[in-house]
Amino acid sequence: MSRLPLLRAALAAAALTFAAPALAQSCGNSSAGFGPWLESFKSRAAASGISQNTLQTALGNVSYDPKVISLDRNQKSFKLSLDAFMERRAPASFVKKGKGIIAQNRDLLNRIEQRYGVQKEILVAIWGMETGFGSNSGNMNIFRSLATLSYDCRRSDFFTEELMAALEIVDRGDKRAADMKGAWAGEIGQTQFLAKNYLRYAVDFDGDGRRDLIRSKADVLASTANFLKQHGWVAGAGYGPGEPNFARLVDWNRATVYQQGLALFASKLAN
Repeated sequence: MSRLPLLRAALAAAALTFAAPALAQSCGNSSAGFGPWLESFKSRAAASGISQNTLQTALGNVSYDPKVISLDRNQKSFKLSLDAFMERRAPASFVKKGKGIIAQNRDLLNRIEQRYGVQKEILVAIWGMETGFGSNSGNMNIFRSLATLSYDCRRSDFFTEELMAALEIVDRGDKRAADMKGAWAGEIGQTQFLAKNYLRYAVDFDGDGRRDLIRSKADVLASTANFLKQHGWVAGAGYGPGEPNFARLVDWNRATVYQQGLALFASKLAN
């Protein structure tokens, strides 16, 4: 028997082996390989149990977003001084508005504090610093942002897990894919939960059967309290520098200026 057919078969197999990474590379630093990467990701998501309907509605028309990459490379707010950070994220107008919000929502906030042990001023301070009390939660397509960041090589593994979690949020019925709008890095809702944290800590506090961190004020505030409780928040203890709960603020945001600003903002709301 001639060895030529066997040789041809071996060469063909080798060619496929070397071509595969080019067709579905694990990450990339430009839009060039995004399409093949996305198709490969969708296959993996389906194999992990994500429904075809969710994949189609969430990722069917997703494209690479260079704006997201630009924003990822130019994060500057956490390099500000505390005074400059407060002026940007918790100005005097926010203190006045936050006190009004506490007064208007005292019953809800008391029930949340009774359930989770987290002081109402901390929850309202987070709400204000993250999205201006829900007024600016972001309007970018969560799935486009997360797919772009998952494909980008800088933090591909981290954002691939976040993208899978965002799909699970839709798959379990908490939100429709079309409603998944948020910040450029995929943060969701009025206190800007990452998708994995949404899955772990979101609660249905308004009792409508869904954990809705985009539109339900009760779910937003209770879920934020649940996050802090699950990370070791001590009910009723202080949250300023040197006090027991200050260390828990690092679990919400790792930037020192954010932690200092949050504690200061909350203390102003409590006075």
